[in-house]
Amino acid sequence: MRGLLKAGVVALLVALMSLIGACGQKVDDGTQPTGTPSLPALTIQEDTPNMLLTWVDSHGDTHSALKPSEVPEEGKPLVRVVISDREEGTRDPLYVVDLTKPGGGGFAARAMARREWEGVIAKKREAYLGQFAPKTAVPNPTGGASTAPTTSSAQTAAGFVVVIYGAEWCKPCHQAADYLKSKGVPFVMKDVDEDRTAAAEMSAKLEKAGRRGGAIPVIDVKGQILVGYNRSELDRAVAKASSGTVL
Repeated sequence: MRGLLKAGVVALLVALMSLIGACGQKVDDGTQPTGTPSLPALTIQEDTPNMLLTWVDSHGDTHSALKPSEVPEEGKPLVRVVISDREEGTRDPLYVVDLTKPGGGGFAARAMARREWEGVIAKKREAYLGQFAPKTAVPNPTGGASTAPTTSSAQTAAGFVVVIYGAEWCKPCHQAADYLKSKGVPFVMKDVDEDRTAAAEMSAKLEKAGRRGGAIPVIDVKGQILVGYNRSELDRAVAKASSGTVL
């Protein structure tokens, strides 16, 4: 009888110790931050094959290049890298590289969360568009009125700038621009006849989207590439971009 009682006490103590140990362990319930995103190591060079680089200008517009030497100084500090024959870095997280800091025979890429990358673009666009925002009178605590720039509701709602690749003679290009203007969606028009850089940029985006041909306009709505002007397609793309569902 005493042996059974002693065995029961020992079993109870073991159970209590296991319970205490479990209470001290942290369980990942999906609410804790996972830390810095990671990707396999990647170093790019001038002649790295199957490479597409994306840099951001001071207006918050993105541009494409195939070699580091093609990226202008303003875009070199933060450039997204996509290697077309590898899956890593195409979704989230992304590969980015600082082309102002060469080392080890190339440029070492690092991982960046897609949300952080999009935040950089949005911040530049907001700063640029804020220069053109109308100034409205706002109450002054001391009486009277003061003026402060406010971003228009259309710009705030959109949060992005549509890029139209077209030409002066292209009627559908101007129709697309007029329609976006009537909807209050910010846009820029790039003439591919007059600007070789714009033409190369358009070609790179078409190739990346798997659309090698087609007539202008070519319209980039936050990464969604439309060929030709179709009002309903443009509406859907703008709505998708505004909702933040674009990959």
